[in-house]
Amino acid sequence: MKPRYWIVVASRDHVQRGVVGGFAQANHGKSSPLLRMHPGDWLIYYSSKITMGKSDTCQNFTAIGKLKDDPVYQHDMGDGFAPFRRDVFYQDCREVSILPLIDALSFIKDKGHWGAPFRFGVVEIPEPDFRLIAGQMLSEEQLAKI
Repeated sequence: MKPRYWIVVASRDHVQRGVVGGFAQANHGKSSPLLRMHPGDWLIYYSSKITMGKSDTCQNFTAIGKLKDDPVYQHDMGDGFAPFRRDVFYQDCREVSILPLIDALSFIKDKGHWGAPFRFGVVEIPEPDFRLIAGQMLSEEQLAKI
């Protein structure tokens, strides 16, 4: 099965927790976005904010990884919050600003309102857009292995 490519939106601080833990969460822990993804799919995290609930602007692609061959599962974080997760092989990467890439990304149809595709939390993107972003985040050696 050919891999699909996804952008998941989350604050940078939440993305970093996922990278350290080797997991992905989407849409405040909902299962449905993760169930649409398959082992071998690639995801890139976009962070509009540095910290959830604050107005500290980030506007960077903050992590990139490949989904493991594991099912979606719940993780009890306490206080009645048990978000759904998927395990991810994260790549060492550079954070990259979205701003210089907006005009070249085909999934952003209205360049004047470039943030609109991100409002639903998860967006599937075409492979050329994935490769454009990944090419900025990864080394040439890493990119050649994708």
